[in-house]
Amino acid sequence: MSLILVVFFLLYSLIHLYVYMKARHAYRFGIKTGILFVAFMTIMIFAPIIVRMSEKAGYEHFAGVMAYTGYTWMAALFLFFSFSLCIDFCRICMYVAGRIFKKKLSPALHVYKCFFVAPLVCSLSVVAYGYYEAGQIKTEHVIVKTDKIPKETGSLKIVQISDVHLGLIIKKSSLEKITAEIRKINPDILVSTGDIVDGQINHLGELIDPLKTINPPYGKFAVTGNHEFYAGIETSLDFMKKAGFDVLRGRSVLAGGIINIAGVDDIVRIPHNHVEISENALLSGVQKGLFTILLKHKPVIDPAAIDLFDLQLSGHTHKGQIFPFNFITKLFFPMQNGYFKLSNVSSLYVNRGLGTWGPPIRFLAPPEITVIELVYTSSK
Repeated sequence: MSLILVVFFLLYSLIHLYVYMKARHAYRFGIKTGILFVAFMTIMIFAPIIVRMSEKAGYEHFAGVMAYTGYTWMAALFLFFSFSLCIDFCRICMYVAGRIFKKKLSPALHVYKCFFVAPLVCSLSVVAYGYYEAGQIKTEHVIVKTDKIPKETGSLKIVQISDVHLGLIIKKSSLEKITAEIRKINPDILVSTGDIVDGQINHLGELIDPLKTINPPYGKFAVTGNHEFYAGIETSLDFMKKAGFDVLRGRSVLAGGIINIAGVDDIVRIPHNHVEISENALLSGVQKGLFTILLKHKPVIDPAAIDLFDLQLSGHTHKGQIFPFNFITKLFFPMQNGYFKLSNVSSLYVNRGLGTWGPPIRFLAPPEITVIELVYTSSK
């Protein structure tokens, strides 16, 4: 984990240097302005560390302000970098074309102020819209036809939430909006596929009550995500249990006597109190002939478990959270959003998540509540 952080901060610093050079070329500012710019950028580079340290020290309000400022800056910076790279690529193409066709395009290639302002306007526009989009919950509906639920039941409505990231940025007002939407749906079962809390989870007590108001007839179930372990697994488990969730850590339940729900811990690459069990062993022990749901935070498929479950529910990816970073997450998780058929028996659904990690914005990846409706359909 430490190596990953070192690499991240190195790349983050290099991107800051790139943006600084762009600004310097565009505006030719003096030494005093340059020093102020560098000082601000240095604070922003270390903002995530400042946030964590200040919160640990009890300065929660300051930590919240720094979180909003630092993480919003992070989003704007990466967006500026992405847009600016596209412009630089176009400039290179223009330069090469000019050399090939012997055309003098040099004046167009050196309008540095325009090359700085254009990506700046684009990135700030995306940040502004992304802040709005992060609050616009979208309900996705998935209908699964099956003969593995009782005919007399007819249909079963399951609501999936994921990646709420309750903490410094996602607070009670956001959670109340989420729970209000869930109450409108009136599910038979509620499941959370990890990261219900964030890495900073001070003062979560007030967030228990909104979740406790959701009481589906067949129960509420959850699994751990990587952030439950980052935040402190015992504290995270205590919060989820007090909120009314049955946390499935390498075990299964027979919900309402009609459907199997199994869950596994998220495995993160740092030493923690995991409950480790093979999915094959876990799923082999469920009641046969019933519809089986596997709750697993990351959308990773265990080949040995295929055909032992009917539907795996996952999250984690946020669909990249901010376009175009979905192209990066897709490299690690090819099935990063939506419904995927894995075999004649097994399927996967990946939820985009409800909250935000880092920057409090989403762009072309709106927050999601998923409604999975199991509908009895005879196989004969």
